[in-house]
Amino acid sequence: MLHAHTGKKTLKMASKEELRARLTPLQYQVTQEAATERPFTGCYNKHYEKGTYRCIVCHQTLFSSDTKYDSGCGWPAFNDVLDKGKITLHRDASIPGGNILLLIKHPERIRTEVRCAKCGAHMGHVFDDGPMPTRKRYCINSAAIDFVTNDEAEASEKSS
Repeated sequence: MLHAHTGKKTLKMASKEELRARLTPLQYQVTQEAATERPFTGCYNKHYEKGTYRCIVCHQTLFSSDTKYDSGCGWPAFNDVLDKGKITLHRDASIPGGNILLLIKHPERIRTEVRCAKCGAHMGHVFDDGPMPTRKRYCINSAAIDFVTNDEAEASEKSS
């Protein structure tokens, strides 16, 4: 779509109704309402095939299987993103159970939310307790991503 005033291309965002029709209820809750899937239930937690992980909403490629590792946290974990410009980070003072007194007493529990920079979908959170060299643990909901094998990605590029 071409923006009338600037002449720049703009991304047409899917409406909430379109997303509800296209995504599963869990995918919608996670990406649009910043919900969290239960630990150890996501299909990509113990998934180690070679390829890339994309935003389930807009299909922007975010993570590589090369940086995926088993953190034991119950969600897919990556120690880096493919490109820092593909995500946005936000301070997240919400905590499970909503215990604000716990947060006041332990400010270190404020989390950093990870969102897709292209569509704004909630992906998960990032923590500073990952492996070297980044020391990052991008803890991402399986419901927020889909997977493309390296072979599928190459075939898609050739047909474009």
